[in-house]
Amino acid sequence: MSTDLDTLFDRTGTSSTKWSRYPEDVLPMWVADMDFAAPPAVIERLQARLAHPVLGYSMPSEALRQVLVDYLRDHYDWQVQTQDIVVLPGVVPGVNMALHGLVAEGAGVVVHTPNYPPLREAAGHWKMRSIEVPLTADAQGEWSCDPHRLQQSLGDSAAFILSNPHNPLGKTYSRDELQAIADTCVAQNVLIISDEIHADLQFDGRRHVPIASLSPEVAERTITLMSASKTYNVAGLKTAFAVIQNAELRARFDAARVGMVDSVNPLGMEATHAAYAQPGEWLQQLKIYLQGNRDYLLETIRARLPGIVVHAPQSTYLAWLDCSALGLDNPHRFFLQQARVGLSAGTDFGEGLEQFVRLNFGCPRSLLTEGLARIERSLQNRPL
Repeated sequence: MSTDLDTLFDRTGTSSTKWSRYPEDVLPMWVADMDFAAPPAVIERLQARLAHPVLGYSMPSEALRQVLVDYLRDHYDWQVQTQDIVVLPGVVPGVNMALHGLVAEGAGVVVHTPNYPPLREAAGHWKMRSIEVPLTADAQGEWSCDPHRLQQSLGDSAAFILSNPHNPLGKTYSRDELQAIADTCVAQNVLIISDEIHADLQFDGRRHVPIASLSPEVAERTITLMSASKTYNVAGLKTAFAVIQNAELRARFDAARVGMVDSVNPLGMEATHAAYAQPGEWLQQLKIYLQGNRDYLLETIRARLPGIVVHAPQSTYLAWLDCSALGLDNPHRFFLQQARVGLSAGTDFGEGLEQFVRLNFGCPRSLLTEGLARIERSLQNRPL
């Protein structure tokens, strides 16, 4: 199965959120949406489904559920049953369903910062207290939080929202880190809501560990949310799934969809089936390409952008850039106005992060090269 990841597709006229947000002369490198074509197997299955002209309400097939069960077993050594799968129109709706259906108003909800904005904001939608615990990097670029602070925060909460792999840091949690989090949640009766949407995008030979796979005790209190959307670039088809091995939690979770989360896109389910059923060659090519982009980004920043600090992402296609040493009032605004590069503002990911931006390197190398060259020129040309 071959693919051409160097091709830059013109997305004008496709209603692309990524390419419509800014004027035409701005290079968009913000939202977590890759500029690669979906895998041929996905396109072929969608085309086959469209041979049938009726696109009515649809429900997940047993074949789709089995494909997901087989994938989780083969890739993560995680044994689940088909009845554990709840198909959804997105990970973010799943996070909100979990809070709405399983956590009481006024309860504390712990989340690491910086973090994906919808995860940070979710507790507030349901009149819950958001308890933010910062992650910091050591000299080797390893991100972690103060274990005592995390334990104390979990003791004052009812739920913990985990981003694994972490967005925007590109952190892959080790089994030991996940076990420490899980042990505390089990001991303190805390629900775990785990966003694992970037699970398959691991670098340097790393392997994703679903937190619920650690033990039956952890699985009993975990809502795991996954999707083909990021890895296979089908986010616009709005399809995801939850894995909930506790039958009581699953029933309460599913009941929370009433009036908020309806049926799932039939084409999204077809794409999900194709993505998880296909052999791994396409995904392997993608990871090699993304790792090459990551390494090019790191080397370019080291050699040509010395005022920017970035720790090597271990996963995802997102880089968290610390621009503190550049002396800019607002790096996001500066790069937008002077470099004509649209990045994600650090303030979206937490308080006090004005000097950070997030860059999406999930794109053809030529686009990444152009974006970094624009950033370099903008810094060279700024008034002293």
